[in-house]
Amino acid sequence: MLSSKEVTIMTKRDLIELVAKKANLTNKASRDSVQALLNAIRDSLKRGEKVVITGFGTFSVRKRASRPGRNPKTGAKITIAARKAPGFTPGKTLKKVVR
Repeated sequence: MLSSKEVTIMTKRDLIELVAKKANLTNKASRDSVQALLNAIRDSLKRGEKVVITGFGTFSVRKRASRPGRNPKTGAKITIAARKAPGFTPGKTLKKVVR
């Protein structure tokens, strides 16, 4: 029988508190730092650029082609439009740590 592991979630608030502790910053300075990082990643992706954080991973914009689908309510055939979506590819070091 498989044992069920409890799933824990780290929220943005938890991340801010952790950064404040590890970097010996105030919560405000930590919040500003975390927000600046997230904004930089978001803005780079918005411009279509890749963000590579060595040892962690790569954030990129992926293009999804249009594809056929069905309306779940009516069953009618529809075409799902092409779009861009954010993607993340973990780096070698991160993969190794998680294993």
